[in-house]
Amino acid sequence: MAKEQLQVLNALDVAKTQWYHFTAIVIAGMGFFTDAYDLFCISLVTKLLGRIYYHVDGAVKPGTLPPNVSAAVNGVAFCGTLAGQLFFGWLGDKMGRKRVYGMTLMLMVIASIASGLSFGDKPKAVMATLCFFRFWLGFGIGGDYPLSATIMSEYANKKTRGAFIAAVFAMQGFGILAGGMVAIIVSASFKAGFPAPAYQDGAVASTVPEADYVWRIILMFGAIPAALTYYWRMKMPETARYTALVAKNAKQAANDMSKVLQVELEAEQEKVEKFAQEPANTFGLFTKEFLKRHGLHLLGTATTWFLLDIAFYSQNLFQKDIFSAIGWIPPAQTMNAIEEVFRIARAQTLIALCSTVPGYWFTVFLIDRIGRFIIQLMGFFFMTVFMFALAIPYNHWTHKDNRIGFVIMYSLTFFFANFGPNATTFVVPAEIFPARLRSTCHGISAAAGKAGAIIGAFGFLYAAQPSDPSKTDKGYPPGIGVKNALIVLGCVNFLGMVFTFLVPEAKGKSLEEVSKENEEEVENGTELRQQSGHDTRTVPVL
Repeated sequence: MAKEQLQVLNALDVAKTQWYHFTAIVIAGMGFFTDAYDLFCISLVTKLLGRIYYHVDGAVKPGTLPPNVSAAVNGVAFCGTLAGQLFFGWLGDKMGRKRVYGMTLMLMVIASIASGLSFGDKPKAVMATLCFFRFWLGFGIGGDYPLSATIMSEYANKKTRGAFIAAVFAMQGFGILAGGMVAIIVSASFKAGFPAPAYQDGAVASTVPEADYVWRIILMFGAIPAALTYYWRMKMPETARYTALVAKNAKQAANDMSKVLQVELEAEQEKVEKFAQEPANTFGLFTKEFLKRHGLHLLGTATTWFLLDIAFYSQNLFQKDIFSAIGWIPPAQTMNAIEEVFRIARAQTLIALCSTVPGYWFTVFLIDRIGRFIIQLMGFFFMTVFMFALAIPYNHWTHKDNRIGFVIMYSLTFFFANFGPNATTFVVPAEIFPARLRSTCHGISAAAGKAGAIIGAFGFLYAAQPSDPSKTDKGYPPGIGVKNALIVLGCVNFLGMVFTFLVPEAKGKSLEEVSKENEEEVENGTELRQQSGHDTRTVPVL
């Protein structure tokens, strides 16, 4: 049975939705806007990089990135993100959420600008420089995951906490959308002066010198929203849960939240000290007690995020290849380089506008009504169904008369990813673990997800290649084909549905309730008597 809550934490739990909630959503969400923009904008310019730096003079076809270079350019940011999630997640529990929050943002700003300024006198040098800066960009992005989720969960009230955390993550949809729109605007501005087709009567591809500016501008734009958010992040006070439960400074927690909530709050230092000495609040991450209390929970959050990201990032990073395979984007030799960027960006923006963004906001509006578990289970289920529906009759969808149907079905997989596990896997780890381990455990779960993203980025690139060696792109080994790759992703989504049963429901509970931080000490399978003296019943511990 739960003990009496600290006054400052109870005030946060029962607070009505106020302006500071929306301010926190925007401040934390702009980080995710930037994260998504930076991670996914590279897929818009990958083919352009190949045409600029790997075109052979006199060749009949435009240049393409070698498979190892393409995999590195697309996947290196995820390697940095994984490392950043683990490092900054741990650091957020050691130094405090706010102190680390500014570090990640400045790293993102610097690395975004540096990525666009990648230099070298040879193609390999440019790609190596780009990969180096994108690794550190990913490192900063990685820190944003556990910190943004933890800060929003610790600021929110328990009635609408899920919606607030999901709203922060939903800014990722706007970041993906912005990436497509920026690419459309930049490429349209440049291509207006170069409207001719890329090939005419076997002529050499038209990759105009100005094309080199296009990808650099698109990549550097990601620094703008991050830089604009820095000042407001530094003005945010540290969360009361970290200050009171981890730093054990009741007075500072009460002062900070009195200003935020505009109410008078009492500093309860004795209660904080007593709370910190409870056995339930002293065990560490690598202990039997953590394994017993939260081991299956961490396994559930990590595996579901891992499986989700294999499918989600495969779809996002290589949808341009899928659209080309079904003929929705014309062959490269029929377009000049800037026209190709424009068409890829237009296709991905349409998908984001019609399915990705609405999916996020369905989760925001419904997560505190129907719960995290139902949304995640439903999302994985429908992703499985639509993947198989695309894969099994794949030859039917590639016919030119059925391409619109393919795009609709493909869009629905994005919709149910975002109205499903892509949002809930972010929300739940920020709710179910103790305050002193919350950022670390969220970072571990998110890093497992990025391990899945790395598999998606590197694996799908090769797997989607035709099984016939004569039909593969130059330099790519034979794969299993798009059809079989989609079947594999369908199986991955089914496994995600199975592992969802390890994740507890947090709807309507305070963070201390769901993490069991404020429960009475447990002994011999029953709860000891309440210290308050009002109720002396014992109940079985589930």
